[in-house]
Amino acid sequence: MPDAPLDLTIRPLTGPEELKLFLELPYVLDHELADDLATGRRRPEWMWVALRGDRVVARMAWWSRDGAAPLLLDFFDLDDTLPPAEREEAGLRLAETATAAVVPAGAPRPEYGRFVPPDWREDPAVREAVEARIRVMERTGARMLVERLRLEWSAGTPVPDASGRLRFRPVAGREDLLALMTPVMEGTLDAHGQQDLASGLTPRQAAEKHYDEELAGYATPREWWRVAELPDGEPVGFVIPARNDYNPIIAYIGVLPAHRGRGHIDDILAEGTRILAAQDGVERIRAATDLGNVPMAKAFARLGYVNFERAFDMVWDA
Repeated sequence: MPDAPLDLTIRPLTGPEELKLFLELPYVLDHELADDLATGRRRPEWMWVALRGDRVVARMAWWSRDGAAPLLLDFFDLDDTLPPAEREEAGLRLAETATAAVVPAGAPRPEYGRFVPPDWREDPAVREAVEARIRVMERTGARMLVERLRLEWSAGTPVPDASGRLRFRPVAGREDLLALMTPVMEGTLDAHGQQDLASGLTPRQAAEKHYDEELAGYATPREWWRVAELPDGEPVGFVIPARNDYNPIIAYIGVLPAHRGRGHIDDILAEGTRILAAQDGVERIRAATDLGNVPMAKAFARLGYVNFERAFDMVWDA
């Protein structure tokens, strides 16, 4: 006879006062939850738990920039002390029940993103915990899109003075930046950009999507955004220094295809880093790049950015 299904209660939080219950399982973003609830980036009805009696055996939650609709599934935790089959059954039942309630029928499922240690494959226990979550998501129909390096520059790390090979000017507006983003998108190594192109978007449409869905949402000054030019005014690339809800970041950086392989990325990244480092109270700058984008990863390393974490993104195809 097959084993009886786990006796689980699966439900959302009743309100912010139940945050302590949600925190019974740990994750690196736990410290952000209270403020996210207070500011509306999270809602209790987007935060779900699977209970076995009064014990939390799985949890998941979605995040949004403005609280209007969930944009990212960024919490999915399992009780790793459970036997593997029970652990994954609890996770699967939670994922199916919560998703059906949170994501409108027929709507695209928000991407699943998770932060993991930089050496997560080297510790057998950590690797099994990470892969258990991946297996559950695969059982719901998700596929791995990309693994990424999360990078950090710390205050006091030297940034070289401008080399003089390039000059920098502020971005003049949306069209000014889109004209540069479009050719960068054509040969992108970024998995999300490649996914947009594979879906049928033109490079221009993919650039517009990136601008409108991400870059336009940053509240920090557009005057920080920079276009890099040769002395004769020919554009070489651009960098978007910004601040998200949590950290100063290098939000986007690109070199036009005709100018790649000449070391310009170092000058452009240094300019973006200098702009953020000059702001009051900046102790760190965060950035990320796909694991497969080796040239970009090397550029960050040359400037003193440290790979402190990795992340992976999983998606559900339409």
